[in-house]
Amino acid sequence: MVNTLGLVLGLGMALVFVGLHFLKGTSKPVPEDIAADVLEQRASTVPETDFPEPYNRSIGGGGAAGAVAAGGAEGELEETEDEDEGFDPASIPEDEVEYYEIEYVKEGETIEVANNETILDAGEDEGWDLPYACRQGQCLSCGGRVASGEDAHDFIRHSNNETLSDDEMEKGYMLTCTAYPTTDFSVETNETP
Repeated sequence: MVNTLGLVLGLGMALVFVGLHFLKGTSKPVPEDIAADVLEQRASTVPETDFPEPYNRSIGGGGAAGAVAAGGAEGELEETEDEDEGFDPASIPEDEVEYYEIEYVKEGETIEVANNETILDAGEDEGWDLPYACRQGQCLSCGGRVASGEDAHDFIRHSNNETLSDDEMEKGYMLTCTAYPTTDFSVETNETP
């Protein structure tokens, strides 16, 4: 049986300690916010560049190398970058939707993907856990690659690509969250430059 006296004494001591703790309070002061000082110190150690901001790859670092023309004027876009600007897959009429056989190499299956459906969405519809983050073509989390390593421009069309350069796309890389197929091909998901 439980010793009542021991139980009452234990409970009483616990209440005394809790009470003393709250009466005493904490003498540890709240530190001042040094975030602004740290940012100023970091800014003073980074050399100034002519590279326009923000061209960081959101998640993954680096920069959008194709965003600035070789001529060097800040904010000038390369002429080839305009070709997919304004591409809206939702505006494709139902009678013009085409389907392509896309082999997902790492998943070991080939499925039909419509030209108004992203490579990422089609894979998720199959129940595959494919990587992604922003779903807007602004990071590199959903990166994929044409399995043959051929120019991705020949196989897909991006509705938005703020991350990959033309050079990276020529090596077969794509953002599966905004990549729409234009022909049959094999894709390796979770591949980044």
